[in-house]
Amino acid sequence: MNAGLLAKLFGTDGRWSGPCIVILDADASVQSIGSDSIVQGGLKSYSPRLITGRLAADTVRLLPEQAALVLVQKHVVRQNSGTDLVQHTLTIVNADHVAAVEFSDLETLAALGIEAPKLEK
Repeated sequence: MNAGLLAKLFGTDGRWSGPCIVILDADASVQSIGSDSIVQGGLKSYSPRLITGRLAADTVRLLPEQAALVLVQKHVVRQNSGTDLVQHTLTIVNADHVAAVEFSDLETLAALGIEAPKLEK
C-alpha cells in the first residue's frame, strides 16, 4: 500500500488510531473455524484452520521512519471464577506488505478528504 495513503489514514504524528483490520500479502494469522473436541475413545477432533493475511487490531500506530505499523490486539479470557483476564498482543508489520485496511465505519473517509455517501438505513 502507498506510504502516503497510510500516512493519511493513521497520521504521522505518533497517534493511535481506532480499530481496523489490516490485510497483509502474507499468511500472518491462523484462525480455527470451529472448536476442537475429544470424541469417543479419547480421539481428538480438530476443527479446520483458516490461514489468512487478515489481522484484527484494536489500535494501530504508523511509524513512518521505520516503514512499519504497530498493531495491538486485546484478548479477554473469561476465567472459571468469573473474572476476566485481559491479554494484549503486539504485532509489528512491515508497511510494504500491507495490501489493504478495512474499517467498520465510514468515518475514516474524512481523513482522506472524501465525503461519505448517503446510504439508506
